[in-house]
Amino acid sequence: MSQPIWILGASGYVGGAYQRLLESRGIPFRVLPRTALDYYNVSTLTAALKEAKPAFLVNCAGYTGKPNVDACELHKTECLLGNAILPGVLRQACEATGTPWGHVSSGCIFTGRRRDGGGLRETDAPNFSFRTNNCSFYSGTKALGEEVLAGADNCFIWRLRIPFNEVDSPRNYLTKLMRYDRLLEAENSLSQLDEFVRATWECWEKHVPFGTYNVTNPGAVTTREVVVLIQQSGVSKKHFAFFSDEADFMQKAAKTPRSNCVLDSSKLLASGIVMSEVHDAIAKALKNWKAA
Repeated sequence: MSQPIWILGASGYVGGAYQRLLESRGIPFRVLPRTALDYYNVSTLTAALKEAKPAFLVNCAGYTGKPNVDACELHKTECLLGNAILPGVLRQACEATGTPWGHVSSGCIFTGRRRDGGGLRETDAPNFSFRTNNCSFYSGTKALGEEVLAGADNCFIWRLRIPFNEVDSPRNYLTKLMRYDRLLEAENSLSQLDEFVRATWECWEKHVPFGTYNVTNPGAVTTREVVVLIQQSGVSKKHFAFFSDEADFMQKAAKTPRSNCVLDSSKLLASGIVMSEVHDAIAKALKNWKAA
């Protein structure tokens, strides 16, 4: 590849996985921290893109809140800038310079399933957003970020959903379940982190049409099903306690509503990109678990 790949937000959980993938394949890339390039400034970013002419740009930058989305309720300015304003800046600069790029979005802009019982599709409007007035501030800003990118040229929007892999980490869904005192029973789609990164890279590598893709492992899983897989694996023998319902969870443990949803990933599969079934992916991660 004549020009390197640019990665924004490379120091994060997802950005680190992109670095590992590209390194393993010998693909040159450049990490762009904000200390090196103020990519929130459209003029600065446009000039840098014109000069460097990267082959492709991956945006993993944004604001997720630590240890969870409740923190976004206290840092709304940073959350809005990272998740809603930045995508628009990137779109303007990339379209001005003809730079193809991919944006890591989130499935948290949805709740539940389709009315017919199926998973939510790329053509479905977000139903957990500011416009539906039922969401966390984080989910609302992520939905705005997708609105900003509607109709963008040469752009992928990749929806990540509750990432996990075999490495113990505060950002790993499996680690979170094992460390929480009490859990909320819910049904969700998930994204095995390394499969997500590989699948999104294949979108670019295989010249898949630009657009929005739900990049999740096929199927859906409940919290209790994950707990059973954890216990069967022997990774943890903990007794897992559950809240009685969502109202109990909101009263005792949360400041803002959570997105629990099932996404349809058939569009990605139809493009020739395969991810493992979600239960199989979880079982494999637990079989190969690497404790901190």
